[in-house]
Amino acid sequence: MDSARLRRELDVMDQVRRLPPDRPFTSRLARDEGLTYDVLKRLVQLGVLLHPLRGVYYVSGLPDSLDLRVAVLALVVPRGAVVTDRVAAWLLGADRVLPPGAHLEVPAVSMFCLPGSRLRSKLVESGQRMLLRTDTEVIGGIRVTTPLRTACDVGRLLHRDQAIGVMDALAALDRFDVPRLVAEVERFKGFRGVRQLRYLAPLVDKRSGSPGEGTLRLRWIEVPLPRPECQVEVCGPDGRSLFVDIGLPDRRFGAEYFGEEFHGDEHREHDEARLEWLRDSKDWTITVARKHNVYGAGQDIDGLLIADARACGLLP
Repeated sequence: MDSARLRRELDVMDQVRRLPPDRPFTSRLARDEGLTYDVLKRLVQLGVLLHPLRGVYYVSGLPDSLDLRVAVLALVVPRGAVVTDRVAAWLLGADRVLPPGAHLEVPAVSMFCLPGSRLRSKLVESGQRMLLRTDTEVIGGIRVTTPLRTACDVGRLLHRDQAIGVMDALAALDRFDVPRLVAEVERFKGFRGVRQLRYLAPLVDKRSGSPGEGTLRLRWIEVPLPRPECQVEVCGPDGRSLFVDIGLPDRRFGAEYFGEEFHGDEHREHDEARLEWLRDSKDWTITVARKHNVYGAGQDIDGLLIADARACGLLP
């Protein structure tokens, strides 16, 4: 990095001192303190600031907690609104439910009012939604859809590749079980997206380890292969348990989703050693999937699964 660029970066970093170090704040407050949008964007890129929701930031290093999530939403949610969909799941405590890269490209908050009123703010996606009294609860003074209602909404309204991961994470909160979710589907007969919800609801699994694993599970089921277990336990070389993301333990056939967050280059040696041990010592056939294998126009996970299933005699 040349000296001029280094000075610019240091100048940007120095501006963090103008911001609250212990609480979330709005972009308006940052502008009032003299920080431009470009400076805020660069601080997010450098990892100095986090940008969980549109219009809200906080200094990285603050521990994620319910109190922090409530404080973030309190800055943008007006009285009388109900937070819904993916942001509701986030407030309820579900893990990894915001879009990948949400700290860089942040979605608006989905929130709704009762019929007869409508929110108007560039920070929110708003409108009207029919909600029963039992569909909502209050967390830290913010009204939010319950885990069950949120699972039904994301199952209807998100792309199914994203919906299954959010639904899995909501199920992991142990506030509803899959039979209860399946029964709730019929309430939405005639609503937009109910066919997708009806398809996804029985496939939800609270044991799923990540959204990527959830999408991989969908691809596996649609090959079609027998429905896999999530987080299959295998006794490791030192007596401690290893876990295969999804698999058929009786056939020793499984698949792993190597997402960038936990399986980047710095983890490559460990991942390869673990896979080698499973294959050589336990006779497992493991299909490894990365983002490009599972998502996008060039996805090829079906072919990879079929080839490996044939190799272990699962398919003719």
